[in-house]
Amino acid sequence: MSSTRFNANFVLRLSLAQLISWGSVFYLFSLLIEPLERDLGLSRAQVSLAFSLGLLAEGLMAYPVGRWIDRGHERAVMTAGSLLAGLGLGLHSVVSNLAGLYAVWLLLGAAMAAVLYSPAFALLTRRFPHDFRRAIITLTFLGGLASTVFIPLTAWLMHHLGWRDALLNLALLHLLVCAPLHWFGLRGAPVPVRTSEHPTAGPVPGLGPLLRSAPFLLVGVFTVVMMSVTVAIPTHMVSLLRENGLPEFWVIALPAAIGVAQVLGRLLLYFFEHHADLHRVNRLVPLLIPLAVLVLLLAPMLAPWQVAAVGLFVLIYGLGNGMLTIVKGTAIAYYVSREHVATLNGALGVPLALARAAAPLLLGVMWSPQAGYSHGLWLLLGLSVLGVGALMMAQRLSFRRTGLIA
Repeated sequence: MSSTRFNANFVLRLSLAQLISWGSVFYLFSLLIEPLERDLGLSRAQVSLAFSLGLLAEGLMAYPVGRWIDRGHERAVMTAGSLLAGLGLGLHSVVSNLAGLYAVWLLLGAAMAAVLYSPAFALLTRRFPHDFRRAIITLTFLGGLASTVFIPLTAWLMHHLGWRDALLNLALLHLLVCAPLHWFGLRGAPVPVRTSEHPTAGPVPGLGPLLRSAPFLLVGVFTVVMMSVTVAIPTHMVSLLRENGLPEFWVIALPAAIGVAQVLGRLLLYFFEHHADLHRVNRLVPLLIPLAVLVLLLAPMLAPWQVAAVGLFVLIYGLGNGMLTIVKGTAIAYYVSREHVATLNGALGVPLALARAAAPLLLGVMWSPQAGYSHGLWLLLGLSVLGVGALMMAQRLSFRRTGLIA
């Protein structure tokens, strides 16, 4: 598997593992909030902190994971991540107190750092340096259906088996499907470049100036802010829709439909790749996120058409988040450095961890019986606008540096 030519079978196998990993860990939490509150006697803020701790652990592990992948250890990293996810879900099924819940999500956060999009995007960039964007878009077609497949599946398992036995079944998917896919499918990683001036084990020459450059810092603001918004919303999605008075059918169906919208967005992005300027598309795609949040804020005011308004939010948010995943995953490579993409993405780990961990917790803390989630949603709207502006400025500075614009 050392060829740099695009390999559809390789990407498909990796995509299946992404589908399971996203669906059974990341999208799981929104379904667990109310059972955990009920069975463990916890508050909304206490439960929300568990997922925030998981995201904190994921972010703190991002830099070492990025370095290991840049050094060619992708097979070991992602296989270990799948085993860790299986172990974490198994332990989650026997959690009986707050400390145990927090410990389990720290473990699952470390697993997410090793199996979700960041390591997958980095290894695809290394394996297919001349076609990495196509590989990443292809990967996210199947990965984008994670909510569509796993929100109804997990809800069904929880209804028939209870949430504890449902978690055991999800754990088996990581141990019996994802771990073998990563171990057997990721053989033959490209050998890192080694020269006397560029030893893999030592400091990376030229990395310091890149880390201090304005394009990197602005892309960092964009990535951190937009990731925070797109993490906070799914975490509270089920409770948020129930708060809007939607029937239970729509509470499950609408979040599940986000996956379909995400895939549709990626199909549109694949079309735009050949019919529009890539960098213009990168500027326009993030605008869909603040637009979607605004629609969600206005939905309670449209009582007779509330389901339709929330459906419009799902469509816009799904399209935007589907395409935004590609923009975030390739921004470092396009506007900062392609050679050190995994390490540079990993360098965002700590600020990304803090922001992503704070977002679901803050949304939970800002919730009140009187105002619901409205105050938190206004905050997310402002943050998403800030993120859009940061990316536009990063593009402009990067183009000036490379001479593409005056």
